Amino acid sequence: MEKESFVRKIKFKLSRWYHLIFGEKFNKKLNFEWDKYPSRQKIIQETIIRKNYKTYLEIGCDQDQVFSQIEIEMKIGVDPISGGTIRDTSDNFFKKNQIKFDIIFIDGLHEYDQVKKDIKNSLAFLNDEGVIFLHDCMPKRFIYQAVPRATGTWNGDVWKNIVETRTMQEVDTYVVFADHGLGMILKRPNKNLLNINIKNFKNLKFKDYYYNYQNYLNVISSDDLKNIF
Repeated sequence: MEKESFVRKIKFKLSRWYHLIFGEKFNKKLNFEWDKYPSRQKIIQETIIRKNYKTYLEIGCDQDQVFSQIEIEMKIGVDPISGGTIRDTSDNFFKKNQIKFDIIFIDGLHEYDQVKKDIKNSLAFLNDEGVIFLHDCMPKRFIYQAVPRATGTWNGDVWKNIVETRTMQEVDTYVVFADHGLGMILKRPNKNLLNINIKNFKNLKFKDYYYNYQNYLNVISSDDLKNIF
């Protein structure tokens, strides 16, 4: 474990140097005080109860911080390293899966390309009245969302996937202002389509997000959930 921790620190240090030299030169930060808002576990569990959901899938379980707290009739957790119930990648799981889910929580590799695949695959196995939640959609500063990862506190660039799905006609996307930003995708027509002239969402800059996050992400409060679906 000590060797793994040492290697991780070296990787982070090298990534920091990479971002310092080649990364975006934008140092402003957002002062989100997440400890004052509901946790992702609380929001997910309340949604399960309110909607009477029966089936739950979690992608990326880590140490089961969320998975162990979810109470539902049937739950599956997928992680290639630890936690959950299935030791595999999400890509492999979806290739073999035949189950439809009421609620899916995506909290795996927080990089645009992988999250895009996880969203697409999750939509294919989501019941019509179901919901997809995604963690870490509202980073406070550039380094927290920089790829490759360069810090312990890391949201990745999941927010770029949210911006992209906001432009899609066939899904309705929001971000709940809680717990580092909890993305929410519903399988219904988009009620607030985002019109933005972007060809490659992966190339969005943190500066764009900093000045436009409320509009880009369609930010709502946790109290708004019951009025939205």
